[in-house]
Amino acid sequence: MGFSDLLEEVGGFGRYQWLHVTLISLPGLLMASQNLLNNFVSGVPGHHCSLPANHSIHHLPYQSELQVDEKQLLKVFIPMDSSGNGIDHCRRYVEPQWQLLAANSSANVTYVQTEGCLNGWTFDRSEFLATTVSEWDLVCSRRSLKQMIQTIYMGGVLTGAILYGGLSDRFGRRSVLIWSYLQLGVLGCSSALSPSYSAYCVFRFLSGMAVSGVILNGVSLKVEWIPTKARTIVGTLSSFFFTLGQMILAGLAYWLRDWRKLQVVVCVPQFLFFAYSWWYSESARWLILNRRSEEALKSLHRVARINRKPEMIDKLTLEVMHSHMTKEIESSRSSFTAFDLLRTRGMRRISTCLIAVWFSTSFAYYGLAMDLQKFGVSIYLMQIIFGAVDFPAKLLALGMLSYLGRRVTQATCLFLSAVIIFGNIFVPTEMQSVRTTLACLGKGFTSASFTTVYLFTGELYPTIIRQTGMGFVSTMARVGSMAAPAVLILDEVFPALPSLVYGGAAVLAGCFACFLPETLNVALPDTIEEVEEKWSGRSLVSQQKEGISLNKGMVAVDIMVNNEGPVSQEGVTLKAMK
Repeated sequence: MGFSDLLEEVGGFGRYQWLHVTLISLPGLLMASQNLLNNFVSGVPGHHCSLPANHSIHHLPYQSELQVDEKQLLKVFIPMDSSGNGIDHCRRYVEPQWQLLAANSSANVTYVQTEGCLNGWTFDRSEFLATTVSEWDLVCSRRSLKQMIQTIYMGGVLTGAILYGGLSDRFGRRSVLIWSYLQLGVLGCSSALSPSYSAYCVFRFLSGMAVSGVILNGVSLKVEWIPTKARTIVGTLSSFFFTLGQMILAGLAYWLRDWRKLQVVVCVPQFLFFAYSWWYSESARWLILNRRSEEALKSLHRVARINRKPEMIDKLTLEVMHSHMTKEIESSRSSFTAFDLLRTRGMRRISTCLIAVWFSTSFAYYGLAMDLQKFGVSIYLMQIIFGAVDFPAKLLALGMLSYLGRRVTQATCLFLSAVIIFGNIFVPTEMQSVRTTLACLGKGFTSASFTTVYLFTGELYPTIIRQTGMGFVSTMARVGSMAAPAVLILDEVFPALPSLVYGGAAVLAGCFACFLPETLNVALPDTIEEVEEKWSGRSLVSQQKEGISLNKGMVAVDIMVNNEGPVSQEGVTLKAMK
C-alpha cells in the first residue's frame, strides 16, 4: 500500500483533482511568455546612424533640380554594408556625399572616410514601437548586451531551481508556490518601470528565480495530489499549456509592440494566480513525511468532501493513513547526494551520458528559439509556427518511444536536429521559405528530444536516487539555456559559426545517447545494485571487491514519470523552463 491507495480511497481523480490540475496548469500559459519574452522585448528594429543635426534636405546643393525623399537622402550620409544590399547599421560618412544624388552618379566612395554613430541611431518603428534595444541602443558594439539579458534571466532560473527546490522541501510546496506567484507579479511588472539596462537585468534575474518557483512547486503540488495511473495523461495534457502559451505570446506581442506594455501584460495575471492559489491544499504526502500528520489528515478529509466521498471522513484516521505510508515514512530517514550518482561504473556511465544529452538538447533548443529574426520572416509569424510545431513533435516522440524504444528515439532526434541545423547553413538567405521550414523541423526534433530525455532519465535512475539524479542532470539544461544566447554573437566572427556550434553539440549528445541502456518494457530499478546488474554487466559485490564502496540504503519513493518529466520530492523539475 502507498499514498496512491489513499488517493483512490478519497475519490481518485475526482472533482478536486480536476480543479486542482486546471488551476495549477493555467499559469503555464504564461511561462512560455517569460522564457521567450526576450524575442520581442529585445527585438532588433531596423536602424541606421542618426543624421547630423546641422544637415537636412534644405542644405541640398541640387535642391532646385531634384526631388529627394528621405530614403535617397540616406545615401548621402550612410554607406552601403559589406554585402552591398543595404545601408550600413553602424557607420556613416564623415562628410556628406552630395554627389551621390546626381543622376547616373558613378562616384567611387570605397575609400571615403567613415565614422561611428556619434549622434546615436534612428530606429524603424514599423515592426516594433519600442524595445530595450531601441531604448538603450543595444546595437553595433553593444549588441552582445541584448543576448546578455536572456543569459542573466536563465541564470535566475537556475538559481531559483536550486533555492526554491530546497525551500519547498523545508516549508512546503504550497507556501513557496504562493510566494513565487507574488514575486513574479511584483518583479515582472517592476521590470516595465526599469530606468536603466542594469536595473532591467536585475529584475529579469529575480523574475527568473520566481519562474522556477512557479514551475517547480506547481508541478510537484499537482502530481502529488493525483493517482499514479493518471499522471501520464495529466502530464501530457499539461505540456500543451506551455505550447499554447508560445502562440499566445506572439499574439500579445503583435498587438502591443511596446516592450514595457508587453512586460506588464504577461506579468499582471500572476496576481490572479496568487489570489486563487490560497485555495490549494498542501501536499498531504509532504506533510506526512515532515511529521505533520494531523494537517495531512485534514487535507485528505477536505479532498474527500469535494470528491463526494463523505463516508471516508470517518473511516480515514491517523492510524489508517500511517499504515498506507509506512514505506514513504521509512524513506524519509535516508538521503542521497549527487556524489552517489558517480560512485559505481553503471551510474557513472548513465550520469555522464545524460549530462551531455540534457545540456545539448537545451542548448540547441534555445539556440533556435531565441533568434527568430534571422529567418527574414515576420517574427510574430515565426513564433506562432515554432509554437505550433511542438504539437506534432510531442505526438511523434510518444509514437517513437512506444515502438522504437528510448535510446533509438533519443539518438535519432538529436542526430536529425543536427543534420537540419547544418543543412540550413547551406541554404541561401534568399530562400526564406526553405530556411523557415528547416528551422521548424529542427525545433520540432529538439522538442521531441526534450520529451524523450524526461522519460528516459526517470527510467534509468533507481528509485532510491531518482530524485537526486533528475535534479543533477536536468540542471545541465539550465546551463545549456544560459550558454545558447551567448553563442549567437559569434556570427560576427563567421555567420555560420553559431549553427556549427549548436549542430556539433547535438551530434556529440547523439553519440552519448547511443551508450545509454534501453529501458523500453524494462522494469524500473529500485536500487543502485539493480542498475549495476542490469546495465553494467557486473554486480555491486564484484565492484566492492575491487575497492569500490557504496553506502546502501533502501528508500521507496513514489515518483511520476511521463513525457513532461518526473517530479521529485526534492522539487527539481525543469520541463517548464524549456
